[in-house]
Amino acid sequence: MSGIEGKVIAITGASSGIGEATALLLAERGAKVVLAARRSDRIEALAARITEAGGEAVPVVTDVKRRADLSRLVATARERYGKLDVLVGNAGISPISALDDLRVEDWEEM
Repeated sequence: MSGIEGKVIAITGASSGIGEATALLLAERGAKVVLAARRSDRIEALAARITEAGGEAVPVVTDVKRRADLSRLVATARERYGKLDVLVGNAGISPISALDDLRVEDWEEM
């Protein structure tokens, strides 16, 4: 993974799973990461972990269903680092049900 050092990368769904792993790897490779998720305690702890390891990270509580939250995410990246190079759209939920249950509301949430 080359060309990552110094890039400003926002990651939605950064509080666990793939988003958390992505943030850790990118920060290790020299990216400045903007951590977005609904769970403030998780992204604050992740930001501290990255900072303690010598990386740069800022947590931003974000619900990707809210336009204002997404605008604040981008604004925070620009205010803190002067730019936003990449947005990793990783946030999502995965309710489980049988297809014939037709839980359309769950599909729309995803």
